[in-house]
Amino acid sequence: MTDSSTRPALTFDGSPVPFRDGQTVGGALMAAGISSWRTTRRGGAPRGLFCGIGVCYDCLVTVDGDHAQRACVTPARAGQVVESADPHTPVSERVRRDG
Repeated sequence: MTDSSTRPALTFDGSPVPFRDGQTVGGALMAAGISSWRTTRRGGAPRGLFCGIGVCYDCLVTVDGDHAQRACVTPARAGQVVESADPHTPVSERVRRDG
């Protein structure tokens, strides 16, 4: 068995997250113990994986600068930069701030 220090990793909110070949971003986050990476606009309820098949959109993250990507169907890749998003910040403001 390969330990996590020798596995490829993506970066989530600045921290390395190792993953196994074939895992999705959502699978890698869950395996690392990260079960919530965004909140709802109303009420601030935590969200992460729900359906796990790309239907519900609860697992949205920013991947390599592309906003609103479904973590449950996005393949994990070494060096990927994955970020949670503040639902109260409009995408246009995030793009200006990031770009």
